[in-house]
Amino acid sequence: MKVLISTDIEGVAGVFHPEQTRAGNGEYEAARRWMTLEANAAIEGAFAGGATQVWVNDSHGGFRNLLPDLLDARAHIVLGKPRTLCMMAGLEASPDLVFMIGYHAMAQSRGILAHTINSFAFASVRLNGVPVGEAGLYGALAQEYGASVALLSGDDVFAEETRPAFPDATFVITKTASGCTSGATLGLASARAEIRRAAQAVVERHMAGEKVSETPANRSSEFRCELSVQGPAQADLFCQWPTLARTGGVSLYFDAPSVEHVVRTLICLSAMSAMLR
Repeated sequence: MKVLISTDIEGVAGVFHPEQTRAGNGEYEAARRWMTLEANAAIEGAFAGGATQVWVNDSHGGFRNLLPDLLDARAHIVLGKPRTLCMMAGLEASPDLVFMIGYHAMAQSRGILAHTINSFAFASVRLNGVPVGEAGLYGALAQEYGASVALLSGDDVFAEETRPAFPDATFVITKTASGCTSGATLGLASARAEIRRAAQAVVERHMAGEKVSETPANRSSEFRCELSVQGPAQADLFCQWPTLARTGGVSLYFDAPSVEHVVRTLICLSAMSAMLR
């Protein structure tokens, strides 16, 4: 039984400030170690529950944050970019379960360090009319590949907004938000222990044949992605792409035949936005 663990950093216990998420300073070096240890907790729990193979995807920033020398040696590690499936690289190995560890709330929410994909590019993303953050978007991609989203960790705002999309999944709340860069966190060792226990329980339930997450029976074959971008310059740039249509100063949309198509388009738009910085 295979498990794919996608790891971000903003939802990790103890992480509250942008400096902790950006390479080149001591606070980031500490935070990336905490990120690695939370990934380890999920790996250990998955194997303890009966997993036979675990893949870990470094899903933050440049995708070179996890410390391979500290990561559980039994896991396969996915590092670096570009990659076709981005935060869900590893789906190609056909995992049964997907864990999202250290995830955060969507842009314009009150969650800690909340954003969606690229805070310079996107103010909001809607998929078939439903607001989505990274978890909603990449979870839908996982389901498109036949995997079940079974375990997610992050702050309380993230859990509240994401639970409706994955009502049967297990959530571990590592911290509570009082503002974008403030809140209260579990002790780091306690957060890891909770993640490990949850990961083991989820895999054990799956191995016993219990439902750990609902995969939609009737997935759409057509998707409309509506974007609000951070300024008219981004809209000007993105609508150079012929398949995007502008509906306002900072609003646009595109249609796609699959969630994968949506994800790959958004990642390309994110990369394009760098020319405006």
